[in-house]
Amino acid sequence: MPGIGGNGAVTRSTLRQQIADALRDEVLAGRLQPGQAFTVKEIADQYGVSATPVREALVDLSAQGLLEADQHRGFRVQEYSADDYRDMIEARSLVTEGMFRSLVAGGLRQLDDQRAVAALAAVRRRGEEAQRAATAGELNILIGYDLRFWRELSGLFGNPYLADFLHRLRVQSWVCTVQHLRRVADLRGHLWAGHTELVDALARRDADTAQAIVVAYNAHSLALIEHLTADDGPSGV
Repeated sequence: MPGIGGNGAVTRSTLRQQIADALRDEVLAGRLQPGQAFTVKEIADQYGVSATPVREALVDLSAQGLLEADQHRGFRVQEYSADDYRDMIEARSLVTEGMFRSLVAGGLRQLDDQRAVAALAAVRRRGEEAQRAATAGELNILIGYDLRFWRELSGLFGNPYLADFLHRLRVQSWVCTVQHLRRVADLRGHLWAGHTELVDALARRDADTAQAIVVAYNAHSLALIEHLTADDGPSGV
């Protein structure tokens, strides 16, 4: 099937999750384009598996907002607009603002100093990798590290439901923006690289600065995505 990657059969037992992960990577890599349609059978044939885990994986991705069920015809990649991205940013902001203030006010203090330092250091290392990829304009690498960075950062909050919700928003945000970013020949200097700055603000227990960093990031990203939906200029997300 054109546009779908995969080399041979998926062999591990968690077929449903593996197929979902593989298809999500295809969307984020731009190999599955917004609006592109496919059937359960096409995916099953591509990966050499039965229809059942494929159907379950596609239903999971639909529930996450990455795919849209096309009744009686299969599935298609979700198409997001600039307005959708604006709403995603608003939802993300509501989550991160409360999370940062809670972490600074009490969340991190519930850990002893050694554990808090180690946890933040691990998140910062992930942020350094994301920052290097962003600076180099390596979009594929950045997406992976950025998603892990935010997943691990939100994990410090200690609420798995919040972490899952924010992760879903981050994935949807990338699905929304990647179609535009991949039209830009050179992304160096256009991708957000403030990961370590954000961690450092939280390490200082400076919630206001942390929030200001994210507000500036969101405003810049939204303005540039709105620009890209009208033109084909450079971007930064």
